[in-house]
Amino acid sequence: MIDIERVQRRVIRTLVLAQILGGIGLGATVSVGALLAAEVSGENALSGMASTMSTLGAAIIALPLARLAMRRGRGFALAAGSILGIAGAVLATVSAALGSFPLLIVAFLLTGVIGATNLQARFAATDLAQPDRRGRQLSVVVWSTTIGAVLGPNLIGPGEALGAALGLPTLTGPFIFTVAAQVAATVVYLVGLRPDPLLTAIGSRTPEESRPARGGFATLRHNPLARYAVTTVALSHATMVAVMAMTPVHLYSHGATLELVGFALSLHIAGMFALSPVFGWLADRVGRLQVILIGQATFAASLLLAGFVSHSEAGVTLSVTLLGVGWSASVIAGSTVVAESAEGPDRAALQGVSDLTMNAVAALSGALAGPVLVAIGYSGLGFVTIALVGFVTVWTIIRLTAQESRLVPGSRIRSQR
Repeated sequence: MIDIERVQRRVIRTLVLAQILGGIGLGATVSVGALLAAEVSGENALSGMASTMSTLGAAIIALPLARLAMRRGRGFALAAGSILGIAGAVLATVSAALGSFPLLIVAFLLTGVIGATNLQARFAATDLAQPDRRGRQLSVVVWSTTIGAVLGPNLIGPGEALGAALGLPTLTGPFIFTVAAQVAATVVYLVGLRPDPLLTAIGSRTPEESRPARGGFATLRHNPLARYAVTTVALSHATMVAVMAMTPVHLYSHGATLELVGFALSLHIAGMFALSPVFGWLADRVGRLQVILIGQATFAASLLLAGFVSHSEAGVTLSVTLLGVGWSASVIAGSTVVAESAEGPDRAALQGVSDLTMNAVAALSGALAGPVLVAIGYSGLGFVTIALVGFVTVWTIIRLTAQESRLVPGSRIRSQR
């Protein structure tokens, strides 16, 4: 007889350690990606291809990783994602040595798999979680990414020194840390996720849940709660990406120092992750939909600040900090709803669709943000983006109202099913 509580504690410890390693790999890659793209291509205008291709890579691999998890387990799927990330880091070094920009594009697609792997890990935390702990356990795994994400960019200097000692091309040194971190993460996934949480959950299905899987997109068509949850996560992520893609450009073009730009980005990242456990706890205690509304209200405050005080460096810094906090509340609670809006064989497939949608919409919003900035400025970008917040807010209020109308007076629920 498997002790589910003991297995779940082991799963969370494993995922936290692997997320720290994954964050280091992703942070070290993202920190030099734009610079490497500009150097290899010879065009500064192509520097944005690093983040665009990485995001696209994460979107492309989301469904295959979810399907692999259903067949072979979370540990195998997450380890496979880490191995693809290793291949991307090695290929980035080779492409720099050869001066091949097309090859570098492929490398960025593969390094994007690291991000997709990190995203799928948050759902692995929910496979065996009790309903009243799903939000907290998912949020702890998301929070642990902060350590690696903050540490990764600080490895640029040491990475370059190590790369120079090994005779590697300029700017490719940090990829050494990416490879090392992903190798370690691969081992952690394969060793730590035993027994596998998803396969264990599948093995304990009721006869009603043992039917063949419909697939993620079919689940969206038949499941209104799944449609709501996937849309909420995707649009919340798109809101954040659209503004943050242009914030460094806006600040720097208006005279801000690189140090101030870096400080604003650091506060934004802190807003995204530092309060994750708080929002996970709130999602379990007061409800998923209520926390999503908190996130959307924080988004609205952030975007109004961006719209009205875009000329102020302090105002923009506060705005992007709130933007990170809004993302945290909305995505933590929204991902929890995704995790519990489908049962049995449909769950992992739906999670893959959610990650695919999240990354695809983010890539689109990031690409559109540039033309919007040129056309109507940073203030206009803030005001336009608030439409996404309004859409999610109205849909959430409608669902919350319908949910409360079904409650028996004095009863209390913690799941949004």
